[in-house]
Amino acid sequence: MKVTEHYERAASPLISYEIIPPRRGGSVDEILAIVETLLPFEPPFIDVTAHAAEAYYEELPDGSHRRHVKRKRPGTLGLCAAIQHRYGIDAVPHLLCRGFTREETEDALIELHYLGIRNVLAVRGDDLGVVKPERPDRTRNQYACDLVAQIRAMNQGRFLEALFDAAPTDFCIGVGGYPEKHEEAPNMTWDILHLKRKVDAGADYVVTQMFFDNRHYFDFVERCREVGIAVPIVPGLKIITTKNHLRSLPRTFHAEIPEALAAEVEAAKDEQVADIGVEWARQQAEELMSAGVPGLHFYIMSTAEHVCRVVAPLRKLA
Repeated sequence: MKVTEHYERAASPLISYEIIPPRRGGSVDEILAIVETLLPFEPPFIDVTAHAAEAYYEELPDGSHRRHVKRKRPGTLGLCAAIQHRYGIDAVPHLLCRGFTREETEDALIELHYLGIRNVLAVRGDDLGVVKPERPDRTRNQYACDLVAQIRAMNQGRFLEALFDAAPTDFCIGVGGYPEKHEEAPNMTWDILHLKRKVDAGADYVVTQMFFDNRHYFDFVERCREVGIAVPIVPGLKIITTKNHLRSLPRTFHAEIPEALAAEVEAAKDEQVADIGVEWARQQAEELMSAGVPGLHFYIMSTAEHVCRVVAPLRKLA
């Protein structure tokens, strides 16, 4: 089913998850083991992140270019196919603007459609310093709203080139939202209006960046509704498990760590931090579910152990 259909049919808030592909050359078995750990919790869908190649072009004396590529985490499409067809869980691959041309994106979407995958999350992606020489026969999406528009066009049967017997695709499109403002946005109003452009371009739902204070989410949703964003807005949650998260999460994801949580983590022994993070996330989740959110979306890195500890008691509330 489409993500939006899952939400429409749910009698209580759904709980979904997001995982990352293994590093290049790593074993997919470790990632599938995470999926199997989640099976008892009956996930409606699982997101799989995408990572552009870190590449640069060396200009040679004759004016040609030599391409050097380092792609750290390939395999998003293959992992999604394995999740959906092996476990019967809808997979949501992430699609990026940066690092991919519109032509490459169209090919990936056609391949996903062949595989029976009907959900995608459209994101701009991080700037990894990838430099590609301009080619007149290649175009690119600059922003996520451009990527959304391309996917929506394919859903309407409009492709970059005229394709014989090409049937329209049928993708449900998710996009990201930022309860504490995107780092590049000059202010919150600007950021929310940019999100509205993504929704107006055809996005079907929004999943937020991680946050640790529910007030950010509630304020964000209220402001989104005020400007006419009516699609589901799903809160994204992350569990703090190490003291290093107090510095790495704000630096990487620009998420504020509440004073009470930071003080408790800082004062704790290293082996106590995960327990503190689990309890904080559980309280966050319970408050959000009581407020009637459409679902919770948990970000998972290398293990599902801590997420399972949060989710297990939540199922009794659903």
